[in-house]
Amino acid sequence: MINSSYCVVITGCSRGVGLELARQYAGAGWRVIATARDLDASPKLQLLAENHAQLSLHTLDVSSDDSIADFIRDLDDQPVDLLINNAGVYGAGGSDLGCLNRAAWREVLEVNTLSPLMLTQALLPNLEAGKLKTIGMISSKVGSIADNSSGGSYYYRSSKTALNQVVKSLSIDLASQALKVVALHPGWVLTEMGGPNALIDVKLSANGLRAVLAGIDAEKSGGFYSYDGVGIPW
Repeated sequence: MINSSYCVVITGCSRGVGLELARQYAGAGWRVIATARDLDASPKLQLLAENHAQLSLHTLDVSSDDSIADFIRDLDDQPVDLLINNAGVYGAGGSDLGCLNRAAWREVLEVNTLSPLMLTQALLPNLEAGKLKTIGMISSKVGSIADNSSGGSYYYRSSKTALNQVVKSLSIDLASQALKVVALHPGWVLTEMGGPNALIDVKLSANGLRAVLAGIDAEKSGGFYSYDGVGIPW
């Protein structure tokens, strides 16, 4: 199905799930605004743009307010139907108690928690002008407190748990504008972050995420869902 009248902004498109989401939305005919912190270091993304005229590339460091401001100026008044906040980091040494580092933790929180909210805030006029009015935050099942049975991963777990709270508050605050917001678990994906023991590939993850996002309505806004549509406990 071709959806050339729809526009999606996706962050963190240089590799992994972000790159595959850009590929699949472009293949479905969407106008794709794909961002990466360093486009020169993103050859796969550049090649994708060469093959899809409706895909445009934008430099965006989500942890920089100046970069966000430049990005918003580039978009001007372009309506955005769907925002996928995908950019994220795991954090070095975030699994080992006794070796934790305050600065490293701050960096993970900056990218994974603060940045999606700040970008969403900056894009609100564009999202309000869009048709679908949907925001997807790529979270993780490890951010579920109820699901935590193994401990560790302090930086990443805490950043995604906090992001889930951001999603819940946004869903309430933006309901009057008919904007819908959800937290999404992409699965344990075979990417640089997911590692070689992961269970699914990026194609399955991205395809599932697209299906979940397509089915989000006001009732599901504020929820936490896996790529296969199953709800995840907070």
